[in-house]
Amino acid sequence: MIRITLPDNSVREFPEGVTSLEIAKSISEGLARNVLAAKVNGEVWDAKRQIQHDSTVKLLTWNDVDGKSAFWHSSAHLMAEAIEQLFPGTKFGIGPDVENGFYYDIDTGERTLNEADLLEIEKKMTELARQSQTFERKDISKDAALAHFSEKGDEYKLELISELEDGTISLYESGTFTDLCRGPHLPDTSFIKAIKLTSIAGAYWRGDETRKQLTRVYGITFPKKAELDEYLVMLEEAKKRDHRRIGKELELFTFSQNVGAGLPLWLPKGADLRERLETFLKKAQKRAGYEQVNTPHIGSKKLYVTSGHYEKYGQDSFRPISTPEEGEEFLLKPMNCPHHCEIYKYKPRSYKDLPIRMAEFGTVYRYEQTGELHGLTRVRSFTQDDAHIFCTPDQVKAEFEGVIDIVMYIFKTLDFKDFTTQISLRDPGNKQKYIGSEENWIKSEQAIIEVAKKRGLNFQIEVGEAAFYGPKMDFMVRDAIGRKWQLGTIQIDYNLPERFELEYVGSDNQKHRPVMIHRAPFGSMERFVAVLIEHCAGKFPLWLTPDQCIILPISDKYNEYAKKVFELLKNSDIRSLIDERAEKVGRKIRDAELKRIPYMLIVGEKEEMEQTVSVRRQSEGDLGSFSIADFSERVHEEVRKSIEEF
Repeated sequence: MIRITLPDNSVREFPEGVTSLEIAKSISEGLARNVLAAKVNGEVWDAKRQIQHDSTVKLLTWNDVDGKSAFWHSSAHLMAEAIEQLFPGTKFGIGPDVENGFYYDIDTGERTLNEADLLEIEKKMTELARQSQTFERKDISKDAALAHFSEKGDEYKLELISELEDGTISLYESGTFTDLCRGPHLPDTSFIKAIKLTSIAGAYWRGDETRKQLTRVYGITFPKKAELDEYLVMLEEAKKRDHRRIGKELELFTFSQNVGAGLPLWLPKGADLRERLETFLKKAQKRAGYEQVNTPHIGSKKLYVTSGHYEKYGQDSFRPISTPEEGEEFLLKPMNCPHHCEIYKYKPRSYKDLPIRMAEFGTVYRYEQTGELHGLTRVRSFTQDDAHIFCTPDQVKAEFEGVIDIVMYIFKTLDFKDFTTQISLRDPGNKQKYIGSEENWIKSEQAIIEVAKKRGLNFQIEVGEAAFYGPKMDFMVRDAIGRKWQLGTIQIDYNLPERFELEYVGSDNQKHRPVMIHRAPFGSMERFVAVLIEHCAGKFPLWLTPDQCIILPISDKYNEYAKKVFELLKNSDIRSLIDERAEKVGRKIRDAELKRIPYMLIVGEKEEMEQTVSVRRQSEGDLGSFSIADFSERVHEEVRKSIEEF
């Protein structure tokens, strides 16, 4: 018999070789019908895979991120089987799940897929799904795997296998399709009830622009048709809110191939918006006891080797920069943390100095593959609202709570009301993969949970999801159309203080390692602005929007009065502009609405005589006549109500 520990910490005994599906059935048949996969000792497994030893087990359903991952990964295999049957001779690259659905990179030879082909593939997928095909895992030797795919003539799989170690290779069979795959997969294809292939794109093999361009087919599936219908409605709304389109319309940012792919250029209005966000957070951070620091855009390669970032991000970084000095190399920095460690280290520290809170809007660089770049959400240059707190183990709880205060302040001010919190803990059954003392881990994990309970956060615990250097808390925000985004993360780190030999002298006059807390409420300015644009459809809060009002003279006779109004508003710190075009006022109003400018001030003969403006509010209509002073006070009052002091 083996002991199985469930998420509620209850322990049950089962015969050796039990599967997660059998564990689910022992709890209830209804649960078993919804189990897609399982997390065993922190690793996601097939629900039918046998468990041979004492383990922690979490049963995964559609409501779990890892459950969706297994669902969509299986759907990629189902799509590949359909393609192989419809277009014999197709060769297959990789087919992973992604944040919303899945894709497969395929080589169809001389044939070019089109939209009509996608409909045929969908039909075939539906037909195959109804056959309740099982996904059978088969561990296989490297020679056998090479022989299998040599027979199929699939050079892409052969290349992948050549890089794997013998004893680590597995195949999955479903219906007539066999794929090189680690899994996990669904118990069978009957779970897949609704299918939509969404687009076709080109993708270079292994992301290498010198290699062959394959066809990438994207799709998404659901366990219920109603969920697909809801998703398609959301997709249409998402197109209207696409930050790339709105960013262009509002003249916020642009890209230039002459500058380089994935390197955003902030236009004046976008730079203004970004600066206001930075000022907003800097002000809150200053009140919370943070000190601003600045670090270079590059650092010695040795710095990132010491920190471990070169090992982790080296393949995704820009190539090292060689200098005239023999053997000297620099990197565009992939992270700000190592620089902050060096700032901490520049002089001796005492326990009386802690906590030390360093903040920086630091720009970092990652060489994302061309096919993965997407507007502001996936770029090669981005600015993190980074901060690192160096504290004693006893201070972790208070510092965590302080960071949560800042995150809640941001969410409230920017109207992110629907969010959940994920607390990631280590796997108690596999402690050897983590660093740091047992005492510090226990204290830190308890501190995070206690703070989450004290603050009344809607949180879930994910065992085994902690970083190897410490537990963490992530904030998952649902936007106005129901999509989930990770905004805000707090991570505890025992690794970097160890690697950089950071110390402080304690009250016992002995040297100790500080605990390091990473936090980034925005994450990156680029991605945060993209999410904010799509959340509010470009209708920013009044305090944040680059243009708070636009003055609309009804004819060119009143342009001079419009300029006078402009100067008066400018003196009152209200951001405005004038539409002096020779257009009818109705057209000017429509254009101002499209530009999402909150207030429209119409001026003509009556307004000039009375020294007033006729005010119209975005989406509300006419508000009547105001003196310049009264309108200015209205704007300032609206701003005061929407952005309270931290």
